[in-house]
Amino acid sequence: MGEAPVFYVENLKDRFSNGFNLRFKGFETSVDVGDKTFVIGSNNNDSISSIEVQIYDKSRGKWVIPTVLGTEPKRYEGHSAILLNEDRIMVITWGSTPDDCIWFLEVDTEYVKQQKKALGTEVIAWSKGVRGDAEKPVVISGPSGVGKGTLINMLMKEFPTMFGFSVSHTTRTPRIMEKNGVHYHFTERSIMEKDIKDGKFLEFASVHGNLYGTSIEAVEAVADLGKRCILDIDVQGAKSVRASSLDAIFIFISPPSMAKLEERLHLRGTETEEQIQKRLRNAKAEIEQGKSLGIFDHILCNDHLEKCYDNLKKLLGLDGTTPTNPKPSSKGINLPSKHAASKINNKILVKSETLGSGNPSKNSIVLDVSLLKGGAPGRTRGLNVFAVDPNPFSDCLNGIHKLS
Repeated sequence: MGEAPVFYVENLKDRFSNGFNLRFKGFETSVDVGDKTFVIGSNNNDSISSIEVQIYDKSRGKWVIPTVLGTEPKRYEGHSAILLNEDRIMVITWGSTPDDCIWFLEVDTEYVKQQKKALGTEVIAWSKGVRGDAEKPVVISGPSGVGKGTLINMLMKEFPTMFGFSVSHTTRTPRIMEKNGVHYHFTERSIMEKDIKDGKFLEFASVHGNLYGTSIEAVEAVADLGKRCILDIDVQGAKSVRASSLDAIFIFISPPSMAKLEERLHLRGTETEEQIQKRLRNAKAEIEQGKSLGIFDHILCNDHLEKCYDNLKKLLGLDGTTPTNPKPSSKGINLPSKHAASKINNKILVKSETLGSGNPSKNSIVLDVSLLKGGAPGRTRGLNVFAVDPNPFSDCLNGIHKLS
């Protein structure tokens, strides 16, 4: 299984005589997937800041401009393109930073199929490739007054380097002392509505005329730091996250009884009796939904705070029986500035096209794609990187060692 077909500008002109309009002014490749050819190109045009894709439908003899979802790569000098599993194309860029050089163009994944059906048009989606794995995010829900905030604070205090919160988006205006990107990502309503439509949000709600929501990118950003993301959201939000592509652990915190919950709400002394009764009505509905809809993997009863916290730690593997070292933050991949790529089973061999580049480990590396997880509109994780033995007499794929 060799390198996916790569055609340069001259080849493309000869290959497509039926109305091919060369839009790209820079580097191009094309990859065949079934009865379609995906032409991936970068422009040497200051007004265009990212890569573009055209699709040639061979069955109809027509060119298609697809709807593009996900976060697109930035401009670069060139790229290699490799077809993986008939549903995505691995794009390895030239001249990019180490943390921005591996991308996946999804052309027939489940996410793309869902978006095609929803939008009624041809769809492609970009996903950034990341080395290594990330811990599953943790969704914690429960009615107001049940103590979930206290439990989360206890986790954060005991394991400050292991957990992190995603920063939510909102369309409301910042309040005094609020900082963009710290307290919220403040955005325009039209932008957030488009991102919601494009599937970039795990959950969202309208509160007093303003939109609030958790984006996939916000959760991924926590994982990029080597931390496990905690999502403190209500049952409806958890239901939306469960229906998304995010692979998470869902935990519902339940009170021992409604009478005990009412007692706790009164002890807080922050609300009127009318407000407390409203919270109790909402809590009853949330508890019924939390226990009956199949949303949650685990239900914890917060009868005694310390006992509930111990049980929460057990669910998260933090009870001392497993290592609690945090994941390292995402590392980049040092690739040759110009390279060619070929596929052998689940490994991609990347070889430098520049002779005498110095460090032999940078002349050839192997990317293992056998353990990929995730995908658009978030990251694609699970990439492993190996250096190739520079000895010219060694078997290329046997003489490799994993890079740290």
